[in-house]
Amino acid sequence: MGDALELLLRQHELIKTLFTQTLDATDPAERETNFRTLRRLLAVHETAEEEIIHPRARTEIEDGATVVDARLEEEHQAKQQLADLESLDIDSAEFEKGLAQLREDVIAHAEHEEQDEFSQLRHELEPHQLRAMRRAVEIAEALAPTRPHPGVESVEANLLTGPFAAMLDRARDAITSLREG
Repeated sequence: MGDALELLLRQHELIKTLFTQTLDATDPAERETNFRTLRRLLAVHETAEEEIIHPRARTEIEDGATVVDARLEEEHQAKQQLADLESLDIDSAEFEKGLAQLREDVIAHAEHEEQDEFSQLRHELEPHQLRAMRRAVEIAEALAPTRPHPGVESVEANLLTGPFAAMLDRARDAITSLREG
């Protein structure tokens, strides 16, 4: 089954692949589908990290507060970039440029997490703790919003606004799917 960090690392690789597929898509419908998949994965992935991984890193790793605060700032910036992209024409040069910049920023963010946070958590926590955290990550992702919500980067903010935002996001996703299906 693997542990929480293995799951998140696999998602980092999938996110990189989705960025490439979205940027390489020449058909607008394919680009839109790829972007929606990417947007959803980024939203649920970051929510799970904010609710499960970052709080644990804050208390378990050396200089955890500084490490986590830096990651949260990066996540806020990425959510804002992603939200801005949603308002652009998927076929525009502005969208492509913004998505390329977001890819750079997200990949750098993932590398920071892997080096500064995940590696230390793997060192500090027991394997059974990391396996238990996987289930918590999966639950957080299942309940997470599917769209970016800049400003919602803490456990408290996710718990207060997350369920409502998730409900609205999933309704918007269903309506969009019905319109296109």
